[in-house]
Amino acid sequence: MNPGFIERFGTWENFLAALTATFLAYAVLCVPGFATVFNVSQAIAGASERVLIVLPMVLLIIAREIDLSVASILALSSVIFGVLVQGGVPLSLAVVLVLAFGALAGAFNGGLVTRLGLPSLVVTLGTMAMFRGIGYIVLGSGSVNEFPEAFTDFGINTIGDTPLPWTIAPFLILAPLFAIALERTAVGRRIYAIGGNPDVARYAGVYVDRIRLGLFVASGVVSALASIVFTARLANSRADNAVGMELDVITIALLGGVSVFGGRGRMVGVFCALILIATLRNVLGLLQVGGDAQGTITGLLLILSLLASSTAQRLYAAYLSFAKPPHSAGSSPGGQPVSVKNAPDSRM
Repeated sequence: MNPGFIERFGTWENFLAALTATFLAYAVLCVPGFATVFNVSQAIAGASERVLIVLPMVLLIIAREIDLSVASILALSSVIFGVLVQGGVPLSLAVVLVLAFGALAGAFNGGLVTRLGLPSLVVTLGTMAMFRGIGYIVLGSGSVNEFPEAFTDFGINTIGDTPLPWTIAPFLILAPLFAIALERTAVGRRIYAIGGNPDVARYAGVYVDRIRLGLFVASGVVSALASIVFTARLANSRADNAVGMELDVITIALLGGVSVFGGRGRMVGVFCALILIATLRNVLGLLQVGGDAQGTITGLLLILSLLASSTAQRLYAAYLSFAKPPHSAGSSPGGQPVSVKNAPDSRM
């Protein structure tokens, strides 16, 4: 078979799209109640926060970073929002203040990583506990449940006569912007370059630390925005909101084809993974599978996505070495496939 054909169509994104379509067909045909308008709307609403947070997470992982504190920023932002509204602060001002807090939380993470040179895995593991702990200090085990009617309507109403809930609207606005920024702009090419080799990118004139800091700030702001969506949807501000959500977000990113080692990944694969994970969770719920079991399955998917990605790259590299002369154009010196679809141009 022509290696060019495999390179063009035998991508992880195409495989994931086929898998997602197959699973959706199974859910529609075999799972009672899945295809109802109410269930589709609830499934979309239930994924509203995860699909938002995964957008900056993809950029961070491509740049060889990670943010484990996203769910804790969401929880603390929700607590701050609830306390502000309870104290009589106007709704619009409370939203602005929460987004500003998200930016500060992201800047705190990014500053520790870029200024002090600490690993983002360790930094955000620490702030994951710290931010949630502050939430418990502020609100304890209590909650805020009283919000303006316009705010709770945003959390439960749909867009016109469609099954799309208003809570998915922020994602529909931001997703194209993140996709274009990553794959069609100079900033996106620099993010890929940083993930490919930070030292080479720095010598090429890329402001590596500035871009990394900006990605952490973006992660904090989007997590704070997700907290507003989460609070509106459940009409509840608590310090234990969104526990474990970071696992879902990272699973979606890696299952979507983003390399855990950085430098590779495309938004189209992540969008397929979003649909697959949201459908899987909804189907498991309809089949009366509990939350703990769903978490176990999500963890297994995370491991399998890493194994599948690694195995696919090795098999493809082996096929290229068999099908082409040793020094033919089309494979890199390290044996990794060079594909326009899988590794976007990282020129400055």
